[in-house]
Amino acid sequence: MAASSSCSSAAFLAALAVISLLASTSSASSRRSLSPSSAAAAAAATTNTEFIRTSCSATTYPKLCYNSLAVHATKIQTSAKLLATTALDVTLASAKSTSAAMLKLSRTHGLAPRQSAAMLDCVEELGDSVDQIRQSIDELAGARTSPAEFQMMISDVQTWVSAALTDETTCSDGFAGKEMAGEVKTAVRGRIEKIAHLTSNALALINAYAALHN
Repeated sequence: MAASSSCSSAAFLAALAVISLLASTSSASSRRSLSPSSAAAAAAATTNTEFIRTSCSATTYPKLCYNSLAVHATKIQTSAKLLATTALDVTLASAKSTSAAMLKLSRTHGLAPRQSAAMLDCVEELGDSVDQIRQSIDELAGARTSPAEFQMMISDVQTWVSAALTDETTCSDGFAGKEMAGEVKTAVRGRIEKIAHLTSNALALINAYAALHN
């Protein structure tokens, strides 16, 4: 009787061992079947971010360039055109939000007349910058069927983005001088300089995109 019970226990344990082994094998097989796609996705993500890092290394402000664009790596992939367009998108968003904030700040009580006037001038200049950047984005999105059309488009975009950069620099210069010292000057110039740096980077990426078609 004891021998029979011992045999039954041994058989039961053996069955459990087989079931456990099958489950483990199945699980491992499932992980292996998912591994190639996961590895491919990881490789693609790495390739995309490295493309952005390498491209940004040729700009004047590479750290700002990479930090502002890496979050869009999935969209950009390894497209020089999408990289340039996304850089303009990021610049446009920053310029619009800063312009709105400055317009609100210009109406704040307690500002010196010189500060208020500089604010309003800057809002106007940023408005021009926003229009030029938006126009550049629209132009880049259009289809070009010939090299001549592409060169004309790129020339227009380079002109508009350069003009936007000039407007932003003029805005920042309006806060120069001792009479503009203080927290307002520091806050405003900091935001304007960031927009100018983003615009400079976008222009560099546009130039790199243009160079691929020369």
